[in-house]
Amino acid sequence: MKLSLIIAWLFSFPLSGYAQNVKDMKTNQTSETEIRNVIENCYFKGIYEGNTELLAKAFYKGVLLFGDVNGVSYFKTSEQYIEGVRNRVSPEKSGKEFKAEIISIDIINSIAVAKLNVKMYDFNYYNFITFNHIDGKWLIINKTLTNVQP
Repeated sequence: MKLSLIIAWLFSFPLSGYAQNVKDMKTNQTSETEIRNVIENCYFKGIYEGNTELLAKAFYKGVLLFGDVNGVSYFKTSEQYIEGVRNRVSPEKSGKEFKAEIISIDIINSIAVAKLNVKMYDFNYYNFITFNHIDGKWLIINKTLTNVQP
């Protein structure tokens, strides 16, 4: 009798609520594609070419950047960061190696975190970039970085 009650009780729970929704899966695939597009075509390309208009398209206004470069604390607003990119010789024009890759992207609902590696000049930067889906676009809302010595 107890076994019958337990089995009846277990079958009363909807099993479909725990399966991954195909609609959500498509949304995540679309979101990942959109985030990759922002990273590759605005962020990486903007850094490489020194194209600050393109780079600015990736950031939400007033974003903060934190980290350390060779043990020295780093703090800037996105506007200060973009201005620094504007005032330096771009990796493209310098002729020095530039290699940028997306290591991972994790997405949950309207937020995402991307782990990136950017090698330029004599730096080997690891970035953790936080995105938020705002007004139909994925935008960078925070950036942390560090330079890793070989």
